[in-house]
Amino acid sequence: MQIDILTLFPEIALAPLSESIISRARQAGIVDIRAHNLRDWAKDKHRRTDDYLCGGGQGMLMLPGPLFDAIGELRKEDTKVILMTPQGKVFKQAVAAELSSDTHLLIVCGHYEGVDHRVIEELIDLELSIGDYVLTNGAIAAAVVTDSIVRLLPGALGDERSPEEESFSDPNLLEAPAYTKPADFRGLKVPDVLLSGHHAKIAEWKKQKALERTRANRPDLLD
Repeated sequence: MQIDILTLFPEIALAPLSESIISRARQAGIVDIRAHNLRDWAKDKHRRTDDYLCGGGQGMLMLPGPLFDAIGELRKEDTKVILMTPQGKVFKQAVAAELSSDTHLLIVCGHYEGVDHRVIEELIDLELSIGDYVLTNGAIAAAVVTDSIVRLLPGALGDERSPEEESFSDPNLLEAPAYTKPADFRGLKVPDVLLSGHHAKIAEWKKQKALERTRANRPDLLD
């Protein structure tokens, strides 16, 4: 898979993708991740990528020119172009799984008050949001989406079972509580059922605790 990130802050986008699992996936050739500075497609001497909003309003809007040129150059026949924006579809594990089957993703990072809507109408295949809050820039959101997708690629985790057993593998339940050694830590004990070796009882315990945890922390998932 190839993932290109188009942003005003390529260093921010790449920083969290240069360590740990994602870094190893890149080194192994499982994924090719590149970040591009949108200013490289700005044509004026000041390398401007934004201007005031037509019709008034606070803030600045990203100009269509550099975006049209950059996307036109980076886009391939099989590319899916994604825009990171607070107005987008909420990013969830199911979306990550769907996108992990694509061969080339071009992630466009919104900045300031967003992008000229003509870019969305003509060039964007999918608008995504990572949550109902505001970030300083879309590069952070692009890194989150990239991380979530890459770890689903075959071989990225080194254990093909791992993605299926993580949070949100079941979209309606959180993971059950987990414990490790020692079995008794400062008087705090691992539940006996987890030490019993009885796999059916352990599975039932995990299912019940996952349901309790979801009711307490994310009741919206059960609606």
